[in-house]
Amino acid sequence: MKIVTIYILSGLLIILSSCATKLPIEKGDFKETNLVELVKMDSTIRLDIRYATPNNFAKQAVYKEARAFLQKDAAESLKRINASLKPLGYGLLVFDGYRPWDVTKIFYDITSKENKKFVADPKEGSRHNRGCAVDVSLYDLKTGKEIPMPGVYDEMTERSYFDYTGGTEEQIKKRDLLISKMQEENFTVYKYEWWHYDYKDWQLYRITNKPFSEIK
Repeated sequence: MKIVTIYILSGLLIILSSCATKLPIEKGDFKETNLVELVKMDSTIRLDIRYATPNNFAKQAVYKEARAFLQKDAAESLKRINASLKPLGYGLLVFDGYRPWDVTKIFYDITSKENKKFVADPKEGSRHNRGCAVDVSLYDLKTGKEIPMPGVYDEMTERSYFDYTGGTEEQIKKRDLLISKMQEENFTVYKYEWWHYDYKDWQLYRITNKPFSEIK
């Protein structure tokens, strides 16, 4: 039997089916999806799209192209953050942005029960699916190297928590710098992943399953 859950989120009627094999059904007035490619908006934002390679927790390439997109408003905020970091000697390193819903389902299905908090439930969709979440870190403008953080990207341990107190003093300082800069531009850090940030009003955009190749 298929169970349907109905609830109101910020004035929008959301209908979710318990069957995770199909895109969740959403009804309401949503903002128009306007995904923009980050490097075309700011070529100094660096990409490390590991989901286009086997170098990720899934151990497989789930993207055919190493590209990153966000809703336009979120992308413009990210551009301002990148500019504000330059005087400090840093730039933004993006691991992932908009994520098709099919990929969210893959991640959920292969993740163990105890680690489900690190992945989104496809019945509800991910904020990545809405183009309003970005996985990001810092890189050194002089060397081009990724800045070390208390935990590494996609690590499913407490070292990934945004308030983890382990690691070196310098690692914590850089992680907190990133959090602070992102918060200044209306991004909120996910408590279990220091690298994951949700843009304000994410719930006003539809869950999407469009592949990168179809984004104009």
